[in-house]
Amino acid sequence: MFTGIVEEKGQVIALNFPDEDHQDAQLTITAPHVVPGTRLGESIAVNGVCLTVTELAGENAFVADVMPETLRLTTLGSLTPGDSVNLERARLIGSRLDGHIVQGHVDGVAHLLSRHPGPRWDDLWFALPSALAPYVARKGSIALAGVSLTVTEVTASEFGVSLIPTTLEATILGDLQPGQVINVEVDVIAKYVERLLHVSALE
Repeated sequence: MFTGIVEEKGQVIALNFPDEDHQDAQLTITAPHVVPGTRLGESIAVNGVCLTVTELAGENAFVADVMPETLRLTTLGSLTPGDSVNLERARLIGSRLDGHIVQGHVDGVAHLLSRHPGPRWDDLWFALPSALAPYVARKGSIALAGVSLTVTEVTASEFGVSLIPTTLEATILGDLQPGQVINVEVDVIAKYVERLLHVSALE
């Protein structure tokens, strides 16, 4: 489990596709803060996607496999060497829940429509995928590229968030430009509520 509090912006070293059909990939990332002390088999969220460390490449880099479903649903397949990525290690039991419950199971992507700088913050507006619309609520939680954020406004087709100075500096959201896409994970509690209501309706 993660909380959406990014620990470090890592840098992509390579994205390799073992087969010609590009169905799966191996992602190598350098992360001087996150990698030391990390062991094989541990989980790291990369732009909000939970990946398993399969190899440690030197002192400051790790390798993770990216499966076909992940390539289909997320932006990881479009990464190139030199790209920055948000990184968060899995939470320890008993640690603070500073963001919200984030599973690292991305539900889809959203397009940035616009960003409006404020005196010390930026307001961002995204297109809201229709399949995810029921799970997004004003003042509710959402994870964008693995960053825990509060939804400031929501319409039938768009939603907004505001980024504080720390988020602008410490995550890739500070450099996101209109037209770019980003990984989205909606609040898992909303998904369970929907499932419970659906099951109850069938009884």
